[in-house]
Amino acid sequence: MEASRAVLVDAGARRLEAHGVTSGEELIATLDRVVAGRPDLLIVGGGDGTVGAAAARVARTDVVLGVLPLGTANDFARTLELSRDPALAAAELLGGKVVDVDLGRADERCFLNVASFGLSVAVTERLTAGLKRRLGPLAYPVATLRGYRHHRPFGARLEFPEGDHAAMELDDLLQVAVGNGRHYGGGNTVSPTASLDDDLLDVYAVVRGRMRDHVSIARLLKDGTFIEHEQVHHVTTRAVRVITDRPMPINLDGEIAGSTPTTFAVDRNALHVAVPVRSRAARLERLVSQQRDRSGSDPSEV
Repeated sequence: MEASRAVLVDAGARRLEAHGVTSGEELIATLDRVVAGRPDLLIVGGGDGTVGAAAARVARTDVVLGVLPLGTANDFARTLELSRDPALAAAELLGGKVVDVDLGRADERCFLNVASFGLSVAVTERLTAGLKRRLGPLAYPVATLRGYRHHRPFGARLEFPEGDHAAMELDDLLQVAVGNGRHYGGGNTVSPTASLDDDLLDVYAVVRGRMRDHVSIARLLKDGTFIEHEQVHHVTTRAVRVITDRPMPINLDGEIAGSTPTTFAVDRNALHVAVPVRSRAARLERLVSQQRDRSGSDPSEV
């Protein structure tokens, strides 16, 4: 915590209320307490799970969310085009702009990047803290290989409440994912056109195939062109209800929460986020300095 505080002070923060947490329960309690005070700017240092917990609490409020990339994947920070160095990221967000971005909803739960089930859950279960400490970002492909060995195919029905697509009956699936943001899984891209402010979800389903099919898909994950592969079904929509042939746990930004059946929807411009001036994450923007000057206060940090 002291290192994060020093980074923010060096970047220009003056009146800074800092809170260190050591567990998920403590994180939730601290966020609830801090957000109840309605700070102008809430800066959260951590990974996508930590940032997602904060986003769920400041969505549809006037509180601006700032991110210090201190996790393993930092996919939301990558989508916002923040520097990977926390010191540079702190300076960028304090001297940057505020953008309004979409939030994904999985029934009553929210997600920033991607909600998924199937192989991704098996990967998350094997992505232990020890593995991430030892391998860093390389922990993701290692956990994927381990999860693939034990994967059990499933079937799913995709229904579209707004009538923009016909219902889809899919069998022998490896994974289904619903993307709100642009990046996930340690730098993979949801699709070439995915955006945090397009008012759309990218939905894709990967059919189980031969090993060489999955290898060819894996090679296209970084730029998102895997959605064009013959083993992948892809649509964009504002809402989709997914029903599986058996209840399946859901991965929300790296955290297992809830199970199918679930309705996924996009919550348009639900979140105010501080980003670098150069960021192309969203179109609606204003200066962070204006947000801070509104009440003369500096940010809170968790």
